Amino acid sequence: MTQLAAGAAPSPAPDPTVAALLEPYRCELTGYCYRMLGSAFEADDAVQETMIRAWRAHDRFEGRSSVRTWLYRIATNVCLDAVDGRNRRARPMDLSPSSTVATATLAASPEATWLEPIPDGRVLPTAGDPASMVEMRDTIRLAFVAALQHLPPRQRAVLILREVLRWPAAEVAPLLETTVASVNSALQRARATLAAKAVTDSDPFDPMDLDQRALLTRYVDAFERYDMDALAALLAEDAIQSMPPYDLWIEGIAEIRKWYVGPGAECAGSRLLPTTANGSPAFGQYRPSGPGGRHEPWALQVIEIAGGRIVGMNAFLDTARMFPLFGLPMDLDDLPVNQREPPRPPSNRQPHR
Repeated sequence: MTQLAAGAAPSPAPDPTVAALLEPYRCELTGYCYRMLGSAFEADDAVQETMIRAWRAHDRFEGRSSVRTWLYRIATNVCLDAVDGRNRRARPMDLSPSSTVATATLAASPEATWLEPIPDGRVLPTAGDPASMVEMRDTIRLAFVAALQHLPPRQRAVLILREVLRWPAAEVAPLLETTVASVNSALQRARATLAAKAVTDSDPFDPMDLDQRALLTRYVDAFERYDMDALAALLAEDAIQSMPPYDLWIEGIAEIRKWYVGPGAECAGSRLLPTTANGSPAFGQYRPSGPGGRHEPWALQVIEIAGGRIVGMNAFLDTARMFPLFGLPMDLDDLPVNQREPPRPPSNRQPHR
């Protein structure tokens, strides 16, 4: 929740009628703010600030635009203020060349450096046209959201509104207080920047896809048995392993295998609990590092798939923040075996901090 300024009077409780009018837009606004900011937590704060501003100004809203357009105008201004003068969020692959296991060092960077994952349930509708759902999952992929962060903030807003949300330029222009010609020019520049970044392709996760489900079943089996031959057989030749907040990342089957039998050998005996993140399959990873070998949270793994192979293994190690966000238990061993199935992430409410 956005913090009140010191000495400021608390906001009055919102009119329930106004709250009911605004609340249906929370999910899509969270998706918009997440694409703008690259952080689930910042997106949640931005949407909450948007709602607060809308509650306060609702009596002055005279229907000159739709409620949706009005909320997006507020959310855009909140996001532009949030990114003003700060460094963009990134993935380790954006900041340095890959390492080998032989030369690898673990250097942690501040939390604000990294692109963060987000649960699908916070940014995607629960139902809709299948083709549209696939497209929406594609636009929250880690690689795509990371590429968006290379754009200047106003270009980023234009591209999301025009290309992702399919708004006409004539609606985007007044929202950004500019002209249609300027919107079209910004969109062309944004497209050119993204094309130059060559966004890595991966397949949006389809829970009904039997091939994807079989691949993930084999992945869980190989990882939990710590069978590196079986795991290596599932990887693309140029697969990538990253571990924010460490800036280290490694590439290729041979190096990933060396990592898991070398510095990463403490992952042996892990258990994986499935969830989804960024339109991709994901797992809460629990290592047997606690007292008596109890399984403790270690990483949120976000798995990227393309062409029937695993192309990305992204381990986000800030479990104190990530596991509550994704509805993952902090103590796996106390969870009955028959409950170790895909959890339901919290809906768009404030995550635990």
